[in-house]
Formats: sequence, C-alpha cells, structure tokens
Amino acid sequence: MMLKLSSCALGVALSFALMPAVYAQGESATLPRSVTAGPCIEGICEYRLPNGLRVLLFPDASKPTVTVNLVYGVGSMQENYGETGMAHLLEHLLFKGTPKHPDIPGEMQKRGVNKNATTSLDRTNYFASFPANDDTLDWLLAMEADRMLNSRVAKVDLDSEMTVVRNEMEAGDNSPAGVLMKRMRSVAYDWHNYANLPIGARSDVENVPIGNLQAFYRTWYQPDNALLIVAGRIDADKALARVAAHFGPLKKPARVLPAFHTVEPTQDGEREVTVRRSGDLSLVATTYHVPALAQADSAALAVLGNVLGHTPSGRLHKALVETKLAAGAGAGSGSMRDPGLFNVIAVLPRDGDAARAEAELLRQAEAIAARPVTADEVDAAKQRIGNDQENLFNNVNAVAMALSEYQAAGDWRLLFVQRDAIAKVTAADVNRVAAAYLKPSNRTLGRFVPTDAPDRAEIPAAPAIASVVDGYTGRAAVEAGEAFEATPQNIAARTQTFTLGDGLKVSLLPRRTRGQTVTVNAHFEFGSEQAISGRDTAAQWVGSMLLRGAGGQSYEQLVARFDALKTEASIGGSLQGAQIRLGGKRETLAEALALAAQVLRQPDFPQAQFEQLRLQAITGIEAQRKEPGMLASMAMATYFDPWPAGHPLHADSLDESLAKLNALKLEDLRAWHRDFYGTANGRISVVGDFDPEAVKTQLQALFAGWKSPAPYAPIATRYQPRAAHRESFSTPDKPNAVLLARQNLSLNVTDADAPALSIAVDILGGDPLKSRLADRIRQREGLSYGVSAGLRADDSRSGRDDNGSLTVQAIAAPENMGKVEHALREELARLVAGGVTEQELRDAVAARMVQREQSRASDGAVAGLLQELLDYDRSMAFVIERDAAYRSLTVDRVNAAIRTHLKPESLSVFVAGDFK
Repeated sequence: MMLKLSSCALGVALSFALMPAVYAQGESATLPRSVTAGPCIEGICEYRLPNGLRVLLFPDASKPTVTVNLVYGVGSMQENYGETGMAHLLEHLLFKGTPKHPDIPGEMQKRGVNKNATTSLDRTNYFASFPANDDTLDWLLAMEADRMLNSRVAKVDLDSEMTVVRNEMEAGDNSPAGVLMKRMRSVAYDWHNYANLPIGARSDVENVPIGNLQAFYRTWYQPDNALLIVAGRIDADKALARVAAHFGPLKKPARVLPAFHTVEPTQDGEREVTVRRSGDLSLVATTYHVPALAQADSAALAVLGNVLGHTPSGRLHKALVETKLAAGAGAGSGSMRDPGLFNVIAVLPRDGDAARAEAELLRQAEAIAARPVTADEVDAAKQRIGNDQENLFNNVNAVAMALSEYQAAGDWRLLFVQRDAIAKVTAADVNRVAAAYLKPSNRTLGRFVPTDAPDRAEIPAAPAIASVVDGYTGRAAVEAGEAFEATPQNIAARTQTFTLGDGLKVSLLPRRTRGQTVTVNAHFEFGSEQAISGRDTAAQWVGSMLLRGAGGQSYEQLVARFDALKTEASIGGSLQGAQIRLGGKRETLAEALALAAQVLRQPDFPQAQFEQLRLQAITGIEAQRKEPGMLASMAMATYFDPWPAGHPLHADSLDESLAKLNALKLEDLRAWHRDFYGTANGRISVVGDFDPEAVKTQLQALFAGWKSPAPYAPIATRYQPRAAHRESFSTPDKPNAVLLARQNLSLNVTDADAPALSIAVDILGGDPLKSRLADRIRQREGLSYGVSAGLRADDSRSGRDDNGSLTVQAIAAPENMGKVEHALREELARLVAGGVTEQELRDAVAARMVQREQSRASDGAVAGLLQELLDYDRSMAFVIERDAAYRSLTVDRVNAAIRTHLKPESLSVFVAGDFK
C-alpha cells in the first residue's frame, strides 16, 4: 500500500499482450438483466449497474493474466479539517478484513494474487493481478464487493495500523526532494485541499477518532462512487455476469455525495519556502498553477514539460546539467480534476553555485518568450510522448492502471481525449501556455515583492466533462497477437537455440504480439580476475558512457534515433561484460540492432559527457552520507566483504569511491574499451514478433566476429563464515530508522536444499503483508511499514560457488527499532525451533508456483529467463525440474533445511536512525 500523487502523465513504457480481434472494435458483452451499456472506446467498454457502479471491461486473450482495478472517487481532496490522511489510513484498514473475509492478504497470497492499493489527491484504488483463472477472478470480485460495504474498520486495527502509516510518513520525510515539494505545495495553495498530500498530518493520523473514519468509509465506499476495471484474458460475457452477481445486490445509497466548491484564488505574487534539514543534497525548484486536465491547455503543458525536462535534449539539461550548474534537472505538469501544478526542479552539486543555478532555472522557465519553443522541439517531444502512449496501449493491464488517473480527473475517456489533443499541439500552443502560466506572479519559489501592476495568471475553468468526452469514438484498436500459453513446455517447443561462431549462444522465440513488439537481451563477456584488477572503476564507467556519444552521433542524437525507431534501449557495461536490452517493434528491429551494435563498438567518450556523469555520481555519493539506509548498507557490506582492497569485488567506502572517481581519466575508459570489449563470447535472447532467419543472419554479422583481447574467466565466489556482529549509527533529524540483518550461508542454486530453504524464507518474510515477520511486526504490533526477508543462493559456471546469505530489512520510527529487532530475532528463533506448518507450506508453494507462472507472461521476463539458461548451459528442463521440486516439498524436508542452514545466533544486525 502506498501513496500516489497523480500526474496523469502518459510517460508509461511497458510491454503488453494483445487484444482478441472479436473485441478490437469495442464490441459489447451480452448484458445481464438491469445492466446498461455505455460507450466503447478502442476495445474498452463501459457498463452501469442499477446501483450506480460503473464497470469497464478490456478483454485481451494474448497475455495470460488478469488485472482487477477498483477505483473509488475519494482521496485527500475529500478530507476535512483535523482529518487529513484519513483516506490513506482507510486504504490500509481495508486490508484488515470483513466478517466473511477475515484474512484478505493471506487469501490473496494463497491464490498467487499480486496486490496493492494507492491513495492520491482525487481517488483511492485497489488493484490485483493474477494468471487468468475464473475461480480466482470470481473470488476477487466477491471479496471486493464484500469489503466495499462490510470492512471491519475497527479500533484495534486502527491502533496498530496508525503507527505503520506514521512510519510510512517518516520514511517519506527522509527524502529531501519529497519534503521540499510537500512544503512548496502547501505554500502554493491558499484554500484548496490539493495543498495537503494524502499522507496527512501526523497529529491527525495519530488522533483521528474511529467513528470519524467509519463515517468517512460509509459515505465514500459505495457502488455509486466506484469504477471497476477488469482487463486481460477474460470472457466479457462471463466477467460481466460475475460482476453483476457480486456487485448487483449492493443497494444504491440514499445519501447524496458531498459537493466541494472551493476554488483556489488567482495567485497574486511570488512565494518562497525554505526547508532547513540535515542532509547533503541541495535542490532548487519552482512550481506554477496550471489548469485542470479537462481544460484545453493541459495538452500543450504536457508537451512543454517534455521540452523543458527531457534528458538529454531538454532545455533544462542543456542549460543546467551540461554547464555543470546542476547534476540533474526535470520538469512536468501535474494536471488533475481541479487546477494543479507545473513543477521545475534541479539537483545541485554539493559545492554548486545555488544562486546561479536558481537564476538559470527561472530564466529557462519564465523567459521562453525570449527564445520561443521551436516546431522541431515540439515534434521531438510529441514523438517521445507518442512512443510512451503507444507502449501503454500495447499492454491492457497497464491501461487498466492508467485509467485510474483519468477517472480521478473526471472520466476514464480523458486518457484518449488527452492523447489526441497532444498529437495536435503546435509550437504556438506551447509558447502561449508558457507565457500564460510560467510567470513570476504565479510562481512558488520563495520571495514576495510588492508590485504596483501585478501580472497575474488567470486559470480558466474546466468545461463540463460531458462536453469533452461525449460522442468521442477513439482510434482503431491496436492489432492483436496470438494467444500463447507461456508454459515451460511451450517455451521449449517454440525456442530455437544455436551457437554463432565460437561462443555466441542464441535463443530465439518468435511469436505474434500485440503491437508487433519484440524484446532483445544480449550479454557479452570478457576479462578475468587478474586482468581487471586495479581497473575496476574504468570497467564500471565505460558502460555508462556508451550511449553518451558513438559513431559521431551525440547522446541527444542517439536517444532521438532510438525514439524514432520506437525502441527503448539500454546499453551498458559491468566488470566483466557489456549488455544490450531493446524493447521495440518488428518493423524497426533491424535498424535498432544495428544502432545498438554501433554504440557498443564505436563509443566516442566525449569529455563533456564524462564530466557530467562524474558530477552526478559525486553529487549522489555526497547526498548519501547521512542517510540511514546507506550507512547501514555500507556497514553491512564492509563487515561481510571477503575481498582485499584493490580486488575488483572489494566493497569500497564512500570516500574510496570518491577518490577513485576523482582520479579517473577519460583515457582510462578508452583503454578499457580497447583492451576488453568484444561480442564473440556471450548470450543473446530475442522474444516477440520478428523474422528468426533474418535476425539470425543479422546477429552473425553484427556480433559473432568481434573477439575480445581479454578472454573471459569467471571470478569464483565462496562462502565465508562470519560471527554475529551489531553496529548502530546516529543520523540526526532523520525520523525513519533502517535495520539490515544478514547471515552468510553455504548455498548454491543447484543444491538439494535450495528450494526448501527458499520457501522457508518466503514464509518468514517473503510477503510485506502476509508472512511471519509481516504478521507480527506490521499487522499485529504496527511497528513498521516495511519488513521483509530474502535468500541469496549462489550460482556458478564451473565448480560450485556457494556464497549464499539470508538478509532481513525493516524500517521503523527510531524509538520503535528496538522492538522491531527483538521481534525479528524471536521470529527467526521460532522458525528454527518449531519449523513451518503444513498450511504455511501449501500456501507458500502455491504462491511461488503462481509467481513463476506469472513471470513467464512477460516477454521481457522470458527473454531474461532464456538468457539465464544460456549463461549456465541449461535447458527448460531445469525450470520444469525446479517447479517439480517445489511441488514435492514436505514439512519435514523444509524444516530439515531450516535447521541445517539458519543460525539465529549468527545473525548480524546494522541499524541507523535518530535514536536521540
């Protein structure tokens, strides 16, 4: 569960499955009695129940998953004085159960349902995704209908969850940027409730009467204030029938929802806020009032945000980052149901000139008339936004989530209306809105200047939503792909595996996908422990510089070229390798592969980009010096580090990292690339819509012949026993404390005990809402917003590497950290002494199997799996055998593995926080 400040941005890049042709034009389902049909837009159809519930169905047979997203029209906007944070607090309490469903997290875990909820300014949503299964969908719909009206919302749950929410608030207050933007928001608004973020005031969260919370629940959690979205592999007729069966009996309430009539007055002069807190990160930011999403100017403002904030071609990056006034900069428009804010921000180096950076940031935002935005800038921004929109519509599950924000802004159809409006934006539109809203009198930065003739920004009212969306028909739906069941057997049957040259192993899995998408994963290996010793800093930095200029093309030109090819590209390097990851289209795959190969083989290593990256890295390191998480993490890494100084895997301190960065020269990077890089030895996997013969030929030409001068040899990693140890660090003015714990284990992925121990650690702390640690520390005692445990099993290419470990992490208020540590130690000791139960084992194995099945629903995950199998010379038989190993586990087998490996007396603990 988490907070979300809605921005309604369309910058979402995900890969999706395809919608069946029968629904491609928005054909309606057969209507159950009393259900009425509404508009259909590009395959999404709306229905309405007599009680007022609105339902959206978005069928897609090509991806074997279902997403259910229930959106309530209530957020922090609807809270009263003294009751801030109530919508978010209620979001947490709805996971506490009903008389009919007393353990919602446990039931979801048992069914392998990935779940969460978010609260924003205008809405709260509860969402879940799972492998397509009629029984799971039926259970989930029944549960949501039940908790809509029958949630417990009890005092005992409020008492425990209040401290969990307060801990979430404290975690947010550790972020300098988060605190600054929260303060700016509260100053920018005089009266509107958008001044208050959903987390609320600490005093309100701690003291809200349970009766107030129950009344808030009864008012807003009703069918006439909800939109239910069901997307993925569903039968529309059956899904609508089940929705009607579970939600139809709910009565339409007699009450009339409260209407809110506060209109924020026009700002009448510059404002300023200064936050003084402990930390090493300097920021300068400004924000301006802008119209609501439904108002026509919001589309041009979205383009303006991209023109200013994009990296590396945006104006802020060029004016602030390339000149070293800032380590990073960004901008964006947060348009919502009511007028929102347009934000501009810059992160400054520790020793940066804040006054110069602030002046330049304001000049870029408020002096656009002196250098108007050009048509080329607008076209490039629209291309980037359009790519993100296209990627969004390739994934029905992501669309189901994105609809939350547009429903919150007034109507789900605004997603399509805004998309079309952005496509029509011109440079004149962008320059006009910049002049209208990005002006000093509409700014919140911090200073007040008396002015005889103030220049004020008048915010136009949004039109009636119906006038914007009624009659809208949308575009043609995205072309659908095939329904491919991603079982291990089907993946194995469809995959072509072969070797190019002497050592380039390739797996190809061609299939028709929604939007003709394709994913490429490539990893190339070189270098040995002896060869890279003393040169590890250069090794890490070469990868960061590859896209910063190659083949005579600049960073900006390369990014623009990949944008034009509708390809998300990640190209980098590591100690002993280089990587290419592409998410693109069938029609542009060949060009994208060729461009990626050029980036890998012909980097230019421009000096200016090198200095930018170094400045950003140094700023980031300096900003972490007083952060509890970093201090605890560094202490744990240092204590468990088996490698001597100078070894490539040695855990450097912050000062050691800074010294290496300062000593690094650009020639070191050029020399590393010359001495190590090559692509003849590696692994490539391609999954999606492509011509396998053409791809095979191209991979041979691009990669098979380039041999590294430094042959690859893996670095062996071995188990090192470490005695129990405890360290504590004081971090003044940090209201959220961090705990990290670790025990080293001798464990390899292929060991017989690995599956049993993995399930045991899941039972201990694998789920943040439903595990032994979560049940006690979060749910029962309300001490922590986040506590979890994880297991690392080593893997090896030859021999038996066995550097495994158990790790636990938790956050809490500093005054509660002692209780968290005590509870953690007790639960670990109880697990070792008493083992797991039959029910726990069954539930954990069922959840693990669903997770493994769900992961194979993503082409990106399948590409990663195929590459991993190539890395370790395995076939899909290994996956099938591991599935069988999980299913065959017994309580005795798991408990024996626990007793063999887990030693509570060997657990080391590291804590950091403001313990004074």
